[in-house]
Amino acid sequence: MRKFMTTTAMAALMLAGCGLAAQAEDVKEVQMLHWWTSGGEAAALNVLKGDLSKEGFAWKDVPVAGGGGDAAMTALKAMVAAGTYPTASQMLGYTVLDYAAAGVMGDLTETAVKEGWDKSVPAALQKFSVYDGKWVAAPVNVHSVNWLWINKAVMDKIGGTQPKTFDDLIALLDKAKAAGVIPLALGGQNWQEATMFDSIVLSTGGPEFYKKAFNDLDEESLKSDTMKKSFDNLATIIKYVDPNFSGRDWNLATAMVIKGDALVQVMGDWAKGEFVAAKKTPDTDFLCYRFPGTDGSVIYNSDMFGMFNVPDNQKAAQVALATATLSKSFQSAFNVVKGSVPARTDVPDTDFDACGKKGIADLKAANDGGTLFGSLAQGYGAPPAIANAYKDVVSKFVHGQIKTSDEAVTELVKAIDDAR
Repeated sequence: MRKFMTTTAMAALMLAGCGLAAQAEDVKEVQMLHWWTSGGEAAALNVLKGDLSKEGFAWKDVPVAGGGGDAAMTALKAMVAAGTYPTASQMLGYTVLDYAAAGVMGDLTETAVKEGWDKSVPAALQKFSVYDGKWVAAPVNVHSVNWLWINKAVMDKIGGTQPKTFDDLIALLDKAKAAGVIPLALGGQNWQEATMFDSIVLSTGGPEFYKKAFNDLDEESLKSDTMKKSFDNLATIIKYVDPNFSGRDWNLATAMVIKGDALVQVMGDWAKGEFVAAKKTPDTDFLCYRFPGTDGSVIYNSDMFGMFNVPDNQKAAQVALATATLSKSFQSAFNVVKGSVPARTDVPDTDFDACGKKGIADLKAANDGGTLFGSLAQGYGAPPAIANAYKDVVSKFVHGQIKTSDEAVTELVKAIDDAR
């Protein structure tokens, strides 16, 4: 009996040892949760998959469709609650900080120090990728939302010129309407409507007003006549969408402009990725202008790969992902395809097209001039609860559930106060 127990114990120890050896073996796979499912987005993501494949790491997609990322964040919340963290997740701004405060994020500081991220990543992005002195996310890009995307053939057909003011834009939309073209391509989803409203508020009130209202959440600004005028301007421009806009995905709205079914889309520069995927060229097939009245300012968001506190045998894959993400070569190759600009300031603009070069120059000027502002609609102006309250009010106004600008301002102040 004693011999039997000893043999059994030895077998158990051997099995345990095999288990520890297996556990210690590094996992050569990156599991990524994201919402990049459109053609242009998928093409950009393939750049990263290819880079990691060269390093010997497989890629496991956890894609959740929906351009604003709300569905993906719901899926992520469930994964975290179950303790099944992905290697990383695409995230926006304040969401990164929320998960970091909950204590579930990893620590990339050793890699960040070694590679000098603090010297190359703009301070505006470090605010969201560093928590309590630790790097918890790798910024992928910088998007800006205050853009117009215009079909050049339609523009030429109607004799249009670049609009410099909001009234110029309305006159241009009138020309398109008279020519039988859908003037404004929009998807009636709350994040799309609020993203456009970000630009309208900056155009209506100017840089200082935007900052006070949508970054500082100053109540006097939120309930001001300028905000009422912004809602009036939203009411004016929304008249130029087609009857079928409700619920349309953003990339389908972009496709309307690419095909010439619509003149213009107001959207972040991820829309350019769709033009690139369709083999379209700036100044030949399409035009990129800043939303009228916003030149000199950039309303930004940044896709970040939030890194979770994964087991030790998954950390090599996580470090490889972070290193690849912030390499100069990837930052150039990825953002050329994605439509955005690099998340580090030392990447040359050599490979970027005319819109990309303008985006890089605009970002530098805004960063240097103090006119780089977080997008409230895109999760960089305020925490998620406030951003969601904002999107809800804007969408209700667009769809007629809130009838007047006076009522909209009252509802906006109340919703933001309730969400604080």
